[in-house]
Amino acid sequence: MQAVPAHAVPAGPLGVRWLAYELEPLQAGALGRARIELENAGAAPWHDLFAAYHWLDDLGNPIDWDGLRTPLPALAPEERAEVGMPVRAPIPPSPYRLAFDLVLEQRYWLSEIGNSQLEVTVEVGPRDASGRVAHLPPGVEPAANWQQLVQAAHEEGYAAVGGSLDGGRDRALRAYRPGGGRNPTFPEPLVCPSLLPPLAPNSTVAGLPAWTPEGGEPWIYDGQITARLRSDRRRG
Repeated sequence: MQAVPAHAVPAGPLGVRWLAYELEPLQAGALGRARIELENAGAAPWHDLFAAYHWLDDLGNPIDWDGLRTPLPALAPEERAEVGMPVRAPIPPSPYRLAFDLVLEQRYWLSEIGNSQLEVTVEVGPRDASGRVAHLPPGVEPAANWQQLVQAAHEEGYAAVGGSLDGGRDRALRAYRPGGGRNPTFPEPLVCPSLLPPLAPNSTVAGLPAWTPEGGEPWIYDGQITARLRSDRRRG
């Protein structure tokens, strides 16, 4: 654990003193783990507080304000606790500032009432895409740069990557016509996707494997990642 330098704590009912932290190396878009040691430095017992975090750029501007929540134990004033918590890294790989904070849901963050955040400079690395699985059944032919573009998207941080498909006259595949660029709000399942474990196809479109976004894993649809149905597959 890395000790936290002494810092001011405001007087009042809710105060936190950060004591130490530990953070495993983080990959873009992936879940990692952190441990924090902290003390109830206020005058009131803690109830219904959560540990969370903000991702900031090098100027302190928020990139992702609402990090994953971890419930904290009920602590009396001057009591301490060590807490493990999940941390999902931002996209793309880059240096960031990670700011741990406490939140009382639907009311305020403790940093909003004068408490210090625990800020750490973090180098977020590329995501490991070595285990990716391309769900390209017989009859679907990827473009020459399909593998390269998919690999780059995974390393950028996306666990699920889907692209366009020349589906001929099949109405179910109209939304996947080649053209356009990235669409992080694509409303259809990703068809013939590349997925990082443990993700697996969870639906089908026109008899083809597909993945409908679920859970918190980041995903991307990119119309420049193209494949086509061979004529023998379309006749079938």
